[in-house]
Amino acid sequence: MLDNLGEEKSIYLQISEMVEDEILRGILVEEEQVPSTTELSKFYKINPATAAKGINILVDKEILYKKRGIGMFVQTGAKAKIMEERRKNFYETFVKKIINEANLIGIDKEELKKMIDKSSEN
Repeated sequence: MLDNLGEEKSIYLQISEMVEDEILRGILVEEEQVPSTTELSKFYKINPATAAKGINILVDKEILYKKRGIGMFVQTGAKAKIMEERRKNFYETFVKKIINEANLIGIDKEELKKMIDKSSEN
């Protein structure tokens, strides 16, 4: 199933992100049923409303859809949609901060590239 919950952010956001992670890893594939809110709430010992809130985020983002009377399923194109959103967030959250910090401490573009290449080798 999914990873353990942490305390760094709201539980419903963690549920949402973990389902997205499972889709990105290919564990949950398009048109496949996802764990129910009941299953999630029992597994993590959380309120079913909290699990539902996390799942509903993905429905709102059109990552999951509901088959009435059956459950929630991964939408066709969900993986590509998640990747696109996360790439944008990656740039905003990490790349911009790294470049700003590098500029502040006098690391030029070439030195930064060397650092990235070096860490990729490990």
